[in-house]
Amino acid sequence: MAAAAGLLLAGCNAGSEGVRKEGTAQTQSAAKPTRMPSAPATAERPQDKVDAVKLLKGDPKIGAQVKKDLKPCVKNQYPLDVIYGKLTDGSRDDIVVNILTCGDSVGVGSYVYRAKGDGSYENVFMIEQAPVYAEIDRRDLRVTKQVYGPGDAVCCASGEDVMTYHWSGSEFRETGRTHTDYSKAGNNDKGDFPSVGTEG
Repeated sequence: MAAAAGLLLAGCNAGSEGVRKEGTAQTQSAAKPTRMPSAPATAERPQDKVDAVKLLKGDPKIGAQVKKDLKPCVKNQYPLDVIYGKLTDGSRDDIVVNILTCGDSVGVGSYVYRAKGDGSYENVFMIEQAPVYAEIDRRDLRVTKQVYGPGDAVCCASGEDVMTYHWSGSEFRETGRTHTDYSKAGNNDKGDFPSVGTEG
């Protein structure tokens, strides 16, 4: 997937309205899901940036090893993609944080934080089954997981699962799921195309 470019990017996130994204420049990696851009999106409500590193390291739900492994790749640049947008009924925009690896930009953990009335944030969703990447699709949370078979290289997963979640008032509930099997046409003469299955 095309990696996050520059600091504080706004827009061109798949079908997302009122979304802005920030992150350190990453190298391109097939381990992050491919997102097709749609209409440009702009932040509807300007919001002060949140210190995502401080947010993660102060989160009691995140394990000690994840916090220990979260280190800068270059100087003070952490391998994080941070996305602001509306997912819940919080007082301010919600925050989606993806932790990536420095070398391959592989997503190792995805977290959603909801604003509380006192100005703090609470963790309302997390998944730490790498490789994983979460994003905001309009007002839904979209989580993509690469699926690897025996012998698959990091660049070349066998398929991917895409899960869609919607805020139900107190938690996220899964509302849809698709699975794509990637073609192995490069390794045979069949010229197969990806097959996609859906389940509600």
